[in-house]
Amino acid sequence: MKDNGFAILRTGQAIPRAQIPQLSFAEFRRTILDAVAGGQRIAALFGDAPAPADQVTLYAVLSDSARALLHIGSTTLDTDRFASLTPDCPQAHLFEREIAEQYGVIPEGHPWLKPVRFHSSYRPGHDAWGRRQGEVPVIGVMDFYRVEGEEINEVAVGPVHAGIIEPGHFRFQCHGEQVFHLEISLGYQHRGVERALIGGPNKRSMHMMEAVAGDTSIGHATAYCEALEALAGCQVPIRGEVLRSIALELERLANHTGDLGALAGDVGFLPTASFCGRIRGDFLNLTALLCGSRFGRSLVRPGGVAFDAAENRRTQCLERLDAAFRDVENAANLLWNSTSVQARFEGTGVVEQEDCRALGLVGPAARACGIESDVRQDFPSGIFRFAQVPVSTWITGDVFARAYVRWLEIQRSVAFIRSQLQEFPDGPIQKDIEPLRPEHMAVSLVEGWRGEICHVALTDEQARFSRYKIVDPSFHNWAGLTMALRDQQISDFPLCNKSFNLSYCGHDL
Repeated sequence: MKDNGFAILRTGQAIPRAQIPQLSFAEFRRTILDAVAGGQRIAALFGDAPAPADQVTLYAVLSDSARALLHIGSTTLDTDRFASLTPDCPQAHLFEREIAEQYGVIPEGHPWLKPVRFHSSYRPGHDAWGRRQGEVPVIGVMDFYRVEGEEINEVAVGPVHAGIIEPGHFRFQCHGEQVFHLEISLGYQHRGVERALIGGPNKRSMHMMEAVAGDTSIGHATAYCEALEALAGCQVPIRGEVLRSIALELERLANHTGDLGALAGDVGFLPTASFCGRIRGDFLNLTALLCGSRFGRSLVRPGGVAFDAAENRRTQCLERLDAAFRDVENAANLLWNSTSVQARFEGTGVVEQEDCRALGLVGPAARACGIESDVRQDFPSGIFRFAQVPVSTWITGDVFARAYVRWLEIQRSVAFIRSQLQEFPDGPIQKDIEPLRPEHMAVSLVEGWRGEICHVALTDEQARFSRYKIVDPSFHNWAGLTMALRDQQISDFPLCNKSFNLSYCGHDL
């Protein structure tokens, strides 16, 4: 089925590559712009250049949440230049920079074209920045946006930071304490994950997926497995789907709880900070109860899960879940009842809903702006097709909203896990997966704790990965942090940064 020239499918479905529409670039560009103007969003926009890499093919995956549909189309570029979508569609800005860096094709008219991860082009002899073949780029060396004026000061933060955190560079343009502009430069965690996946799946593929973003092992492993299952035409047993969903929500609980504690710590409110640090560990230990790993490693596997939950273990899980929730409820209420905390949270780091939509933000960052967007509701897969989790939103778009949405999601995730454990189905937990179908494309969407995770898998004639595209929610949301700092005090940066809590390595694939 087609819509405006693009093919239509649902998350977790596969389509023969021959059925993916090939449009002229003008049609491809116009279809994307019209779709985004009509309320759709760019879930993925990426390039592919199979050997001998004479031409680059662009693929677009558009999410249509109103109809729970994905729209897929492609175009093959005749030259190493194309008309940028970014001036008319800001959602495309980072995708186009990534395409330029990976394949040496230049989006003409892009307002601020520069490297994303500072690696060499995947196409020898094609470099968007004019570097010589074999020349190794230096991470972070580029032109930064500058505000001129006698009273303007430029503040550089990172890539090395206080504490044990990932590296990233932040460049502020300030007038006194007031931030006019923030520019973020990443790439220090680039590991070449997508390139390493080509030729798979193999024994290493799952381990790489669980390490795309270490705090989102369950989310990325689930998206990967759903893509494989779509390519193989495999239906996961219902018991396995329930266990996957429980693990996914436990991952959400652990990280949201940790974030509430970290936000409290950033404003010096030590009771909630110290409590949540310990309670986060309780939720991680619940995941370890299921599979032996606090981060859910080795639990999710193609065809289902690798570990079952017997009745005595489910009973223990329920008891420990209720105890952890009572503790996090007390810690959160201390936060909401403190007027000094709310004075720091409210009105700080506001992202307007209009900017949120224009940039295509996802997850709690979008829901904090009043946008009711959640893959579990919009593109349900697995057990979420039958047992929905209510979408949690707020409207103010500030630090308070991003914190409070987390608290609402904690409550609803606990209720969901409790109901799944109490109504646990019988049956197997895993099904043998059939060989993947050659020359196919599959798309899977999963609501990770940061937001929408998108995996796109393309197979060749031997049914091996010829291209594997991963879009972590952080890839969408770093631009939201830059907007949150506009007209803020520079001292608010740690608080705003933690209210997004984005992944550096999830971005630097």
